[in-house]
Amino acid sequence: MAGKLRARLRDQENLTERPDFALVNVVRIPELVRSPFQMIFRRVMMAVAVLMLAVFVVYLDRGGYKDAQDNELSFLDCLYYATVSLSTTGYGDVTPITPSARLINVILITPLRVLFLIILISTTMAALTERSRQAFKIQRWRHAVRNHTVVVGYGTKGRTAVDAMLGDDIKPSEIVVVDTDQTALDSAAALGLVTVLGSATKSDVLRLAGVQNAASVIVATNRDDTAVLVTLTAREVGPKAKIVAAIRETDNSHLLRQSGADSVVVSSETAGRLLGIARTTPTVVEMVEDLLTPEAGFAIAEREVERDEIGGSPRHLSDIVLGVVRDGRLVRVGSPEVDAVEENDRLLYIRRVSN
Repeated sequence: MAGKLRARLRDQENLTERPDFALVNVVRIPELVRSPFQMIFRRVMMAVAVLMLAVFVVYLDRGGYKDAQDNELSFLDCLYYATVSLSTTGYGDVTPITPSARLINVILITPLRVLFLIILISTTMAALTERSRQAFKIQRWRHAVRNHTVVVGYGTKGRTAVDAMLGDDIKPSEIVVVDTDQTALDSAAALGLVTVLGSATKSDVLRLAGVQNAASVIVATNRDDTAVLVTLTAREVGPKAKIVAAIRETDNSHLLRQSGADSVVVSSETAGRLLGIARTTPTVVEMVEDLLTPEAGFAIAEREVERDEIGGSPRHLSDIVLGVVRDGRLVRVGSPEVDAVEENDRLLYIRRVSN
């Protein structure tokens, strides 16, 4: 008995095994924002389309209907009958009399009547079907998401990382934010990002965010020990993902690398260096901030080597090259290893960003 209870509790905690409708409060897929006028206009047009379809069906079989005076139905009569029939008013002054007309009424007019009523009360139905719509969107997203970026933690560092990615023209749909704070996730969802509510230290939460298919994972937690645990879990779930982690203390840098991080950013030391430099040369800090801001001025970027640049020196190119990425390793300009640019190299350079 105890074993069955533990198994049941374990299944409830495993998010990836839950049905999609049970994930509605965990995963949020952003929706297109429409004005109330657009929503009302769209629903009215749908109701008119259903009405005209019913009129068309009745008009094609108008010989099977009669009015109170046994007259043949005109188009206006067909419109009148369809209107009172779909609205369930049903005065009875126009009725189907032949078997074919009655069969068509049962097979087509009745479903159109139900659809017409659903459209008319769609404002109420929207609230009732929100959970089903979200479940369908979650199912479709989980099957389609590939090569995206998962951002763990949406505090100051996480928000800045997302802003930088959006500034580099990365689509919001390619970014997934994981956090335990619903308020932070609401802010991320407002930007059109997919959000997952839960602790990234749990492998099933990361699987729900698609880390197993992600191109990169950014760990921007508030605590270094949490960052280490998240990195360990992310490396286990996504062995091929590039993991970039931020920590406060440099003493913990080796722990993150041992946990599987490809790059480690020490936020406290970086800020401290900038503060020390700003004391005597504030313009240097201004230039560094410019290089790190993608929206305007200059920005550090990476690109492939062009065909006419192969064999040339990286110091003599039209762009200001800072380093060469060769076989996944960064070699700074000036090293004898990169006196000549090779075909599969990538250039780390300073690019001009237009305002």
